[in-house]
Amino acid sequence: MLPLDVLFTALAEIRANKLRSFFTLLGIIVSVAFLVAVVAVIQGMNAYVKENVANSLIGSNAFQVRRVPIQIGFFDDEAWKRVSRRPVITRAEYEALRAALPDARAVALSSGFPTPLSDVQWHARAVGDVTIRGITPPYQEVQDYRTIKGRPLTELDETQRRAVVVLGLEVADKLFEGTEPVGEEVRLGGERFEVIGVLASKGRVLGQSFDAIALVPLSRYEMIYGRRSTTAISVKMGDAAGIADGMARAEETMRLARHLRPGQESNFSVETADALVSFWKSLTAVLFSVVPAVVAIGVVVGGIVIMNIMLMVVTERTREIGIRKAVGARARDIERQFLAEAIALSLAGGVLGVLCGWAFATLVSLASPLPARISWWSVTLAVLLGAGVGVLFGVYPARRASRLDPITALRAE
Repeated sequence: MLPLDVLFTALAEIRANKLRSFFTLLGIIVSVAFLVAVVAVIQGMNAYVKENVANSLIGSNAFQVRRVPIQIGFFDDEAWKRVSRRPVITRAEYEALRAALPDARAVALSSGFPTPLSDVQWHARAVGDVTIRGITPPYQEVQDYRTIKGRPLTELDETQRRAVVVLGLEVADKLFEGTEPVGEEVRLGGERFEVIGVLASKGRVLGQSFDAIALVPLSRYEMIYGRRSTTAISVKMGDAAGIADGMARAEETMRLARHLRPGQESNFSVETADALVSFWKSLTAVLFSVVPAVVAIGVVVGGIVIMNIMLMVVTERTREIGIRKAVGARARDIERQFLAEAIALSLAGGVLGVLCGWAFATLVSLASPLPARISWWSVTLAVLLGAGVGVLFGVYPARRASRLDPITALRAE
């Protein structure tokens, strides 16, 4: 038989028994759909964290000198105790970094971890869970904040410890509802602040708003919350190429400022947005490690079902096999025919699984803040997986069919 004849015959058998074929492939469809959907969501979230979350938290072409690293969640108790004893980053170190990085576009000191949340009140209205961040003015350039109303914070605000605040767009819209916010007085953490500006929207990331924020001069912030939370120096370089050199100079400057000897462990962290991305990927790697096991179980179950169905088909078509052999079909022709049917079945299951996984991933991205990004390698793997199952579990039924005695087969009813 020609290869095309084998393929067309296999497809005709699948069409003739649609319902049986569907239930035969259900295990493979579910497994492949799970693989494609989970990989799409994880890849989408990885890309989203890299493109949006990391840059929103640290800034583009920027790095941070931090008291504690971003990966603190993975530390054991001993490591946490050691990190928690690190000294707070000081203004003297901030000034030393500014002197060491004259080519940086902006060097800023800001309140760090943990970030206080507070209500912002205006008359009888209030907006809750607003992130309060004490900053030096260059921080606005590091984070690419743009003021759409009023003015940004200035060095004069910082040096004079003025009680002024720049509000995120979400806070301003909810609090004032059409009233001009600039010049109004609000209560923030129990203190009175004059609104001097409103920031342009930075949107939401995974359901978290970056517009529920209030920026105040760091000097004023420290008067209210103290200096223990001043833990981050943010540095924005002119371009991405200058980040590595800037980080090296920042580390050298910090070690000199803290009188650390060669070989002595640094009691600070210098990190870019890539550190947050790496931290996130280490979290999703745990989920990735579970995916192969779940897919393997589903594929093995689906393969066993295919093998059992094909053995049943061999029994049902014993007389047909006898007739084919009687008119000249060779054993390898029969074997190829049944193997082609098994491969076509499993391949169809793989394609249907890819479509279902694609649809499910799209539904997740539309119905939730979780992004999804289809990876072609996962689609290719899913289709190859389907074809592989057909070969692996279709060989035995195909060989059994090819070894039937034609005389005995012709006598079958």
